[in-house]
Amino acid sequence: MPASNAHNPDPYQGYNFFVEWNSIIHAGFRQCSGLSASQGSGEYREGTDPPTMRKLPGLNTYSNITLQRGITNNKELWSWRENVMKGNPDRRDISIVLMDQTGQEKIRWNLTNCWPITWTAPDFDATTDGAAIETFELVHEGITIDDWK
Repeated sequence: MPASNAHNPDPYQGYNFFVEWNSIIHAGFRQCSGLSASQGSGEYREGTDPPTMRKLPGLNTYSNITLQRGITNNKELWSWRENVMKGNPDRRDISIVLMDQTGQEKIRWNLTNCWPITWTAPDFDATTDGAAIETFELVHEGITIDDWK
């Protein structure tokens, strides 16, 4: 008899997500990449230690987040970038939320103190019929993950 899938559910599909801040969904995106956290390590040794180096936990670092979407008349993200370019610190906590096929929230990545460092305009090509895609790159200072639902 085949084993039940109750203990081995299908993985969530990566196409059903949104970005929000202040508990408001602000934008849909076609792609999100760069959710990554790592920690450096330092070496330490005292003269009485064995002839090996001890490894000590180092600083946490976080990759930049890249968001892509079809450009529309919604310029909220551009306005955020423009505000930062004018020298106004405008850090926001945002969430990237993955949903299942029924639209129920399953995983929420919370990013702390985000701000856009790069905006890239769409490429224009009169020989294609694809959407005009704009790209935003965000920096942040930390990731937490809410409990899996």
